[in-house]
Amino acid sequence: MKKSALLAGACSLLLLWSCNGGRNDNHDHDIHHDEEEAHGHSEEIIISPEKAQAAGIVAETVHPSGFSGVIRTGGQILPSRGDDMSVVAATDGIVTFCGEYFEGTRVEAGKPLFSIVSGNIQDGNRIGKAKVAYETAKAEYERAARLVDSKIVSQKDFARIREEYETARMAYEALKPNPEGTGVLIESPSDGYVTDISVSEGDYVSMGTRLASISRNMNLILKADVSQRHYGMLDKIKSANFATQYGDRIFNVEALGGRLVSVGRNQSGTSYYIPVTFEFENREKLIPGTFAEVWLLTSVRDNVISVPTSALTEEQGLYFVYLKLDESCYRKQEVTPGESDGARTEIISGLSAGDNVVVKGAYNVKLASASNAIPAHTHNH
Repeated sequence: MKKSALLAGACSLLLLWSCNGGRNDNHDHDIHHDEEEAHGHSEEIIISPEKAQAAGIVAETVHPSGFSGVIRTGGQILPSRGDDMSVVAATDGIVTFCGEYFEGTRVEAGKPLFSIVSGNIQDGNRIGKAKVAYETAKAEYERAARLVDSKIVSQKDFARIREEYETARMAYEALKPNPEGTGVLIESPSDGYVTDISVSEGDYVSMGTRLASISRNMNLILKADVSQRHYGMLDKIKSANFATQYGDRIFNVEALGGRLVSVGRNQSGTSYYIPVTFEFENREKLIPGTFAEVWLLTSVRDNVISVPTSALTEEQGLYFVYLKLDESCYRKQEVTPGESDGARTEIISGLSAGDNVVVKGAYNVKLASASNAIPAHTHNH
């Protein structure tokens, strides 16, 4: 009897231990499975398609393609030769402005810019002298025209008088007198913008003195300064990208109808740099005289993976892009960038052909990844 009780107790303890052991194993398995699932999706970012569209998030598929070698440097945007025209004084005298003109003012061809009055200078009023000569020659011509038919004035004398009249008329009109007849009008030689005004109201100037410049602003020059250490690559330069100091757009010389004009073969004694010059059409209303960041493009390398520079984000010296996994799921991906031409950046490692990369709005994805309001992810991959 006692032996049977002991045997029954031992069996009960063995059964209880077996049940507890089974429940603990299952519980540990469930925890481990949950941790694995959480770890598998911990770096994924959930953004609904509606929010992505509102935030301007755009992705594109990566395809290997050609990528130019790059020489990164600085440069300056200058007026094209022949595009900048000087306005000069047509006579001696005192300068008066014909309106409120400042550097950058838009003017049309023939628009009066200055009036030069010479009545108070020692040599006399040039416009007044020309006017007297013109009116005298005109009166003589009109008198001779009435007498030539009656042969009081011979045809030979009439021809001489008419020539003198035409010469005096052209000399007077070439001075472009102001409406009062007291000075000479200086007009804009073409449509364009006033630049570099060289005189002030009331200044005395001599004939031929430069008063201002008119820039048509139709064509511009991009002059890049290349370090001597890149001398061996000068023959490989084909085109250029550039960005101004007052905007974040990247411009391409060829896209602006431009071309490579010259590559310097030596340097001046005062400069360490060699000039490389491009000419292009000013389709984007760029400002002459401004400095620019320049990416000179050399030989093309094939089968290179690159992304728009806007796709890259940087954290503590490391670079990342964001991959779009499906319509609402994104993942942060570390990459190793190579050369950049300003518009696109070569990716040495971290991306493969076919990856769908966020190229616009990457910063907004980064903000979403740092938000504590991101909902739990239950998407299966």
